[in-house]
Amino acid sequence: MLAKELATLGATEIKEEQAGVAFSGSRAVMYRACLWSRVATRVLLPIGGGTAVDADGLYETLLGMPWSSLMADGVSFAVNFHGTNADIRNTRFGAYRSKDAIVDAFRAAGVAPPQVNPDAPDIQVVVRLQRDRVDVALDMVGESLHRRGYRRAAGDAPLKENLAAALLLRAGWPELAAEGAALIDPMCGSATLLLEGAQMAADQAPALGREQFGFMAWQGHDSQQWATILSDARGRAERGLNAGLGEIRGYDADPQVIRSAQENIAAAGMGKWVRVSVKALGEVRKPTHVALPKGLVITNPPYGERIGRKDSLPQLYRHLGELLHREFPGWQAAILAGDREHGRSLGLRSHRQFQLFNGRLPVTLLLIDLQGNRLADGNPALATPGAVNAGTEEQELSPGAEMFANRVRKNQRKLASWLKRSGNECYRLYDADIPEYAVAVDRYGDWLHVAEYKAPAQVSAEGAAQRLKDIYQALPQASGVPADKIVFKQRERQRGKAQYQSSGGGSDMLSVGEGQARLLVNLHDYLDTGLFLDHRPLRLRIASEAKGRRFLNLYCYTGTATVHAALGGARETVSVDLSNSYLRWLSQNLAHNGLAEIHNHLERADVMQWLRGGDDLFDLVLLDPPSFSNSSKVPGSFDVQRDHVGLITLAMQRLAPAGDLYFSNNRRKFRLDAALNERFVVEEITRATLDPDFARLPVPHQCWKLRHKAI
Repeated sequence: MLAKELATLGATEIKEEQAGVAFSGSRAVMYRACLWSRVATRVLLPIGGGTAVDADGLYETLLGMPWSSLMADGVSFAVNFHGTNADIRNTRFGAYRSKDAIVDAFRAAGVAPPQVNPDAPDIQVVVRLQRDRVDVALDMVGESLHRRGYRRAAGDAPLKENLAAALLLRAGWPELAAEGAALIDPMCGSATLLLEGAQMAADQAPALGREQFGFMAWQGHDSQQWATILSDARGRAERGLNAGLGEIRGYDADPQVIRSAQENIAAAGMGKWVRVSVKALGEVRKPTHVALPKGLVITNPPYGERIGRKDSLPQLYRHLGELLHREFPGWQAAILAGDREHGRSLGLRSHRQFQLFNGRLPVTLLLIDLQGNRLADGNPALATPGAVNAGTEEQELSPGAEMFANRVRKNQRKLASWLKRSGNECYRLYDADIPEYAVAVDRYGDWLHVAEYKAPAQVSAEGAAQRLKDIYQALPQASGVPADKIVFKQRERQRGKAQYQSSGGGSDMLSVGEGQARLLVNLHDYLDTGLFLDHRPLRLRIASEAKGRRFLNLYCYTGTATVHAALGGARETVSVDLSNSYLRWLSQNLAHNGLAEIHNHLERADVMQWLRGGDDLFDLVLLDPPSFSNSSKVPGSFDVQRDHVGLITLAMQRLAPAGDLYFSNNRRKFRLDAALNERFVVEEITRATLDPDFARLPVPHQCWKLRHKAI
């Protein structure tokens, strides 16, 4: 890329080398390289070299160079020394001996030596030592060319300006910009990509704002020629901006990051053309007034090294892929992915890939043509137990299996009209309706999840095993779901204890829809899937009441209610749980919906201790504790019947005066203490939080709404 760029600037004898490009050219070509190169870091003028077997050899080689004819009078210099050999083992020592040689050369020529200024020299002498060979050059640039001068503030993992320019060049942005295309960065950070793109579109030299160059302290500098080249560049930039730029927009979920981006945009003088605003990834849309179908979406998502949670990155990338596919058909996209796995998570086919380094981090640039690019199925192919993978063809059912199948069909018919109205794709299809067939059958999109209950006492272990075989046989025919998409959680009998075991498979996640949300469930690895279906109406109620409010989710589990609150417009959410696994799952759910953790805070803590440790108030609170817990992470145990008064009292202390708290639990024989009615406005709403798929006795949970009494 650099070689091609230098050719356009008039360079000749161009030769690509490791970590650089050698070229020939006039002084004007050197000036243009310093001013116009978007991808170079430095421009070095070789002045000689020789042997340097030891420190004395290094000294003699540099002493013999015509330094007084290279450096202008009254300038300061510093030595930038690279490399070691058998005798020179320290770069600081090598720089010290080189400096001595240069100073002594001036004195030998009868000229006052220049001042040594290691912090802010007018010109740098670059000395490279490799084995017994030393090469010396003058740095014509000074401060690295990637420093354009507009960056006033940066985010947690800033992208260097010359790397950003390289990404845009690889993505064909100059050609797109010439056609008036739009440039969008949905995770813009400090706006580096946007500003580099704006400079390219405006034909603005990247170093136009720089006041000092190393060549200004060089004896060969021609100030008049430089002024002419600089004037030409200023004229080109002025004409480019006057001609106008296409739509250039950026978004980020963090208001502080957007403020930093705005500072950078102002410093670059691009406030009229580059616009940024606070938006989470899930809120980004294609600008509606962009008439041209062409455009480039380019972004540098988190890698999980310095920013971002690694566990949630697949969901973040998946959401990004869905956004690109939905909002930007016909556009081009360029994604700087942390690794190829992240790229695969996008679900979109890339036509070119480039391996790069962002600092020391290996990264991959993916170029994606969104014209006709199909989005891969986001639901991973989950493994199922071998016993279930028997043929899917219709088989004659046993009488028991036929009875079970008929009940499943009947339930499906009863739920059909409700499912059509609600659009729910996750629901309970069967719940031990026939006591002998003691399983819960839940539908998750195209999949079924079957969990075995403890069989009635009168049913033997052998009888229960036969019932499961009936279910294996009947479910594909009764539900229309093929056997390879039915997951069974079987309760094994071992030494008198029942123990749920994983059904096999990996830690694959299945994406399912609920209201506005896409939620991740795991059908294989745990007893629970990550989504309590009976709480669906309560989650949707929270979504409808969350707009502009602060939401607190206590015992948040996988954070599905948090996702609903955030998508419903909550000003801020806080989710508290003691489990790292649940918080990691929540982080994935947030990323899967394009929601940033800057507004959705995750707190790993014991809920009781956390409530006692602060006084922030919330407008909407969900309190859904376990029935019992004796975690080793906290002293003592928790029993919802015994401890609920104290827990609710603590939670109500964090509820704003006009706020709403929802308290729910699934202990079958739970009784709410009447004393709470004396202190708060308490409304029992259990039936209102149950949909038709759970409208049976006994109810799966009980739920109350609590508010403060008016003073």
